[in-house]
Amino acid sequence: MTADIKAAIETLTKGGIILYPTDTIWGLGCDATRDDAVNKIYQLKKRMDNQPMLVLLDEAGKLDRYVTDVPEIAWDILEVTDKPLTIIYPGARNLAESLVAPDGSVGIRIVQDEFCSKLIHLFGKPIVSTSANISGKLWPDTFKNVDESLVNGVDYVVRWRQDDHLKGKPSGIIKLGVNGEVRIIRE
Repeated sequence: MTADIKAAIETLTKGGIILYPTDTIWGLGCDATRDDAVNKIYQLKKRMDNQPMLVLLDEAGKLDRYVTDVPEIAWDILEVTDKPLTIIYPGARNLAESLVAPDGSVGIRIVQDEFCSKLIHLFGKPIVSTSANISGKLWPDTFKNVDESLVNGVDYVVRWRQDDHLKGKPSGIIKLGVNGEVRIIRE
């Protein structure tokens, strides 16, 4: 795992794209503060850039760096959630412009996966996470189901957990309003 984290950080620092296991499914990732890197993922996935991608953080205490005013209810939700949950927050900041939705929101998930937590912590910045699939195709539930064009199109492929047979699934998604409204997007 240590060698993978080191190589992934070197790739992310140079604005490259990684293919890596997340706390849910295999994902494509890059430095979430660099528009050039984010745009490479849009091109690789053949995805419209009006479909924002989410961001991973290693701890909830860093949310204030990337969200202007975290709704109070978010802290309660984060405290009780026991499954991977992406929360769409209003008021995104300090992130690549192409990650921010037209309404100014951004999806952020606090990871509990050991690999992702260490990677993000040591990198020192949030990392983009989007399913490792061509836009419109099924998301890969294991590494062996990742499209070969994506494996060949990234700058670094993480070896950690490539042999796992446990099938992953995407996170739940909720959207929080500025006044604490909660809307379930995906359970």
